[in-house]
Amino acid sequence: MFLRGSKLSLPLGIVFLFGTLLGSFLNVCIYRLPRKQSVVWPGSHCSTCKKPIRPWQNIPILSYLLLRGRCGQCNATIPITYPLVELITGVLLVWIWQQHGMSWSFVHYSLLVLLLVPISFIDLDTQLILNVLTFPGMVLGLAMSVLAVDISFGQAAAGLLLGGGSLYAIGLVGDLLFKQESMGGGDIKLGAMIGTFLGPQVLIALFLAFFLALPIIAIGMGTNRLHLGSKLPFGPFIALGTVVIICFGPALYSQYFRLVGQF
Repeated sequence: MFLRGSKLSLPLGIVFLFGTLLGSFLNVCIYRLPRKQSVVWPGSHCSTCKKPIRPWQNIPILSYLLLRGRCGQCNATIPITYPLVELITGVLLVWIWQQHGMSWSFVHYSLLVLLLVPISFIDLDTQLILNVLTFPGMVLGLAMSVLAVDISFGQAAAGLLLGGGSLYAIGLVGDLLFKQESMGGGDIKLGAMIGTFLGPQVLIALFLAFFLALPIIAIGMGTNRLHLGSKLPFGPFIALGTVVIICFGPALYSQYFRLVGQF
């Protein structure tokens, strides 16, 4: 039974291993969902030769290193994103565990992270944020607000409206200024989904997302790799801003109020 503030003594290595195993499944989602393939069947197989991946070749991170980044059957290159997804998922779950232990808060924020990771990598690869992830995510976020202790259902509903509504409004302004679509519908749905988990804090996460995107945009425009008509996947920045709030929110708020108190 999950209780508020309850702590379960569990080696961080086990939490990390559990996170990498979930990350391995997320890799399946990242590859198959944009192609509208089942994430359950068939089992793990090489995308080049289609041969099944043997159990020892499917150990998160370790198998990639042992195989030197190549398929054990056909020697095709395995994308570096595979172990990266596993590593990121494991590290984030360990971080959340250290903050919350075995509690509804751990489940709450872990579920959000497990949605953000595939959404980000799919957006980077295809410039698409899939409804098959954001719509169930909204339902899950609202349901967790009933079970969890971090935010109320009212705050989750408000977060949905604030997250989606603010990005929709920014998109409208951008459309008027640049005479083209400046905020994709997927980004708007992602903002709404995150709002169900964070409540009104979603506005801070979105502010951080724009702040984090500015250096990339500036470098891209300075090197002529980006221009006013370029499309930049914004989902990963939204996800990164959200992760900052999940992992460092209390410390950031404390530092902010400390600085404000000096004036």
